[in-house]
Amino acid sequence: MAASVGASVGDVQRAPAPGSWRMCARRPAAAVRPHVSGYAGYRTEASPRSVHQGVASPHLTFVLCLDGKVEMVANPDRSKPPGAFVAMVAGLHQAPAEIAHGDPQTGLQLRLTWRGTRALFGVPAGELAGDVVDLDALLGRRTEPLLARLAAAPGWAERFALLDTEFAALAARGPGDKGVLPEVGYAWDRLEETGGNLRISELAREVGWSRRYLGEKFRVETGLSPKTAARVIRFERACDQLRGPRRPSLAAVAADAGYVDQAHLSRDFRDLAGTTATTWLAERQAH
Repeated sequence: MAASVGASVGDVQRAPAPGSWRMCARRPAAAVRPHVSGYAGYRTEASPRSVHQGVASPHLTFVLCLDGKVEMVANPDRSKPPGAFVAMVAGLHQAPAEIAHGDPQTGLQLRLTWRGTRALFGVPAGELAGDVVDLDALLGRRTEPLLARLAAAPGWAERFALLDTEFAALAARGPGDKGVLPEVGYAWDRLEETGGNLRISELAREVGWSRRYLGEKFRVETGLSPKTAARVIRFERACDQLRGPRRPSLAAVAADAGYVDQAHLSRDFRDLAGTTATTWLAERQAH
């Protein structure tokens, strides 16, 4: 959420000031990247209580708190109950979540792929769609020892290395791609290759399925329809560009990401981030 987790739950921000996020990021080991594409260690200081938006993303958000908790005020799927979590995984979603901020917190935020959900935890990402799940429900008794080892590690580099080892072991014991239809994997990869700018009718023709059948199988595995997956892939790429050091204009990002125009990108901010692009940028530029 993948909140956007970037665009994900707890949206990690680089900042040293009280009330803001301090962040250390690293790519996982190559063997882990098909399952987890990014690690970020963070520390947020105490600040006045507020509610932030968890932004839609093509990555599931995986958070491990070393102190404090993630307090979900509202899940993307409003039928799912809110809660507070020390360790959690948030499924893919197409509407913003609401997360309480204010208490100090230290933790790790990971970008989990839909393939990683099945490979590491043995369940399709579709089962977690729109929801936030306690890690105990996926890892069981391994959760508490993992958190203890992460907390005892002397720094972020050691914590990231520990995660590399843990995830490699989980993947070795897990089902891998068993159960994933090749056509679904191909469809997702094509959407990523094109930055979310591929017509779904054309994608269905490439796969050799009807558009309806592709939609059904794709949603069961990932939790999103192909059209929504394309939308969040395009949106995350736009957000990543806007967070970059060059800080390009909204119009330039919209054109580069394949939006019809800046207004099209602005509508996605309202729908997928629960805020305007201007407000979203101002919050980050303030730090």
